[in-house]
Amino acid sequence: MSKLPEELIQLINDRESVKVVATVGADGKPHVVVKGSLTTFDSDTIVFAEGFQGSLSNSNLLDSQVNSRPVAVNVTKGLASFQVKGYVSPASPSDKVYQTLLERIRSRRGPDAEIAGAWIVAPEEIRNESPGAAK
Repeated sequence: MSKLPEELIQLINDRESVKVVATVGADGKPHVVVKGSLTTFDSDTIVFAEGFQGSLSNSNLLDSQVNSRPVAVNVTKGLASFQVKGYVSPASPSDKVYQTLLERIRSRRGPDAEIAGAWIVAPEEIRNESPGAAK
């Protein structure tokens, strides 16, 4: 597992950054979605909420977990851009991660808002894709 660099943590926690999660289905087709809920609570994991149980994202995430296939996350703002590849696991509804994400969703969408699940990404590969980062 790779540690998230401080620059990436700040980018993830910036509400104005664009956060994208890419999954692959059992059929091999990629699926990419913007995840405004994507955040981190430490330097070891990325977490996000999934809104709908029957969504293609949720289906792909379940399949990725069962078959040990990685997902990709991209976080970008301006010229800063990072790609993270890692493996997912679901947070149980009694988990602090799940409860914190649910509270955040409810603060934005109202007290009755629900989520289908919370996912934890354990980073395996982190790439700074910002211009000049390779120098």
